[in-house]
Amino acid sequence: MLDVPLWLYPIAFLAVLGPLVFVHEYGHYIVGRWCGVKADTFSIGFGRKILGWTDKRGTEWKIGWLPLGGYVQFAGDRDAVSQPDASWQHLPAEQKSHTFPAQPVWKRMLIVLAGPVTNFLFAIAIFAVFAMIYGVGRTLPVIGKVDAGRPAAEAGLLAGDRIISVDGQSIELFTDLPRAISFNLAKPAQLVVERGSDRFTLTLKPQMITETDAFGNRSQRAILGIWPGEPVYTAVGPVEALRVGVNQTVGIVRLTGSIMQQFLTGQRSIKEMGGPVKIAKASGEAASLGIEDLILFTAFISINLGFINLLPLPMLDGGHLAFYAYEAIRRRPAPAQAQEWAFRFGFAAIVTLMLVVTFNDLGSIGVWDGIARLIG
Repeated sequence: MLDVPLWLYPIAFLAVLGPLVFVHEYGHYIVGRWCGVKADTFSIGFGRKILGWTDKRGTEWKIGWLPLGGYVQFAGDRDAVSQPDASWQHLPAEQKSHTFPAQPVWKRMLIVLAGPVTNFLFAIAIFAVFAMIYGVGRTLPVIGKVDAGRPAAEAGLLAGDRIISVDGQSIELFTDLPRAISFNLAKPAQLVVERGSDRFTLTLKPQMITETDAFGNRSQRAILGIWPGEPVYTAVGPVEALRVGVNQTVGIVRLTGSIMQQFLTGQRSIKEMGGPVKIAKASGEAASLGIEDLILFTAFISINLGFINLLPLPMLDGGHLAFYAYEAIRRRPAPAQAQEWAFRFGFAAIVTLMLVVTFNDLGSIGVWDGIARLIG
């Protein structure tokens, strides 16, 4: 088992989360500037200010002591979650025109959407740069080896068979297979297989296995019991690298959406959810493997940050977008009372989620086992 120095966890956590929060909030900020909206505060972290300054545009840039997020508070906002301040309507016309609530709904939607989109673009850029530096492994979905006793062998798959699709999803590279199989909870999968000049369809049930990585983390995934051939790395130019970055990001978004659906439908236990402690733990482990692994992990977290912020909860960007969509369709804002109750529900949902993931996080580092041993 690999040992990670304790000091590396907080440093790696800040190295991952700090830039991602900045990227997300800067997306809001820069599009707000383009739309003519004044930003009063740009904060990385919450709570009491550790460091800060005010620029020539009157925006206060600051770092808070709690590094679990950030916010941009625009003129006309009452608080960090963009609840409008009633006093904006009484401002002089010139100042009022630069407030957030005074903007047409399409501008407000663009400003809110810019944060998550910037997270996705950041991940795409990372994947594209890696593709240009290291090339792209193009291992075709051709079976190099079949494990005896595994589902693939029992279904009659052979070395040399090519997987064309899984459940209607086209498989172009061998790396597409884990995305289609590993996190689908061993549901029966329909494969289209090419063997020589023949093409046939078969249905098999993947096998769930439990693995322990080099850091002692246990996880479950579904497997077919097949192995690829040797990867072939080819150099790519900027355009192809960008396409690779987009495809990798879209693939992770789809996977994240699938896992989220499994949580919501009860197919996957909420015990698997993780929060800041698990992210810090994974950050330290990635950093211990090298800067490249840490950067790729940062891209993965950036995608998840963008995805989560698009969820339709009132305190998140997705909640604001839902209200603005209502306003765009009905030509008027949602009733104030409805917005207030939705905000309360969103706050309660997020607090509940934070309690769940914190409970899971503490369990993942052995806190509950330690307490049980002390009591017992």
